[in-house]
Amino acid sequence: MDDQGFTDWAAGAERALLRSAYLITGDLHRAEDLVQEALVKVALRWGRLAAGNPTAYARTIIARDNVSWWRRLRRETSVEDPASDRSSTSTDPEAALVVRRALDRLTPAQRRVLVLRHFDDLSERETAEALGVSVGTVKSQNAAALARLRTGAPELLDLIGETR
Repeated sequence: MDDQGFTDWAAGAERALLRSAYLITGDLHRAEDLVQEALVKVALRWGRLAAGNPTAYARTIIARDNVSWWRRLRRETSVEDPASDRSSTSTDPEAALVVRRALDRLTPAQRRVLVLRHFDDLSERETAEALGVSVGTVKSQNAAALARLRTGAPELLDLIGETR
């Protein structure tokens, strides 16, 4: 394994992966766990991934591992509000709170698509590949998420300075 190549890639990609994972999960600690798991999986396959797109592979791992975690969590009975222990990665706490509350209004599928499309700036095809769904699913989930945010999160318009 090319240790230096992996180390250089990981150092450059970790922050962006953490941001994506945090926006998908809304939980900094869960996001850190997902990124660490993804980095380990990329490291184990570095020989094959180095020449390709290891960041796309890591994003796919993060999205799929989060779905697996979420499905396991749904089967368990939780008495704790998962939104109660959330940390912010933003330097503007008000903006972070507005974005977090808006993302909380989305379904997990809508949230994943919205984060990958608009925060990570992936194309519809790249988002579909990362999530293991069709491009049509990405389009419909994205449209539904944006419509839900327009009607259910008007504070986002205030944040970006648009009028209602």
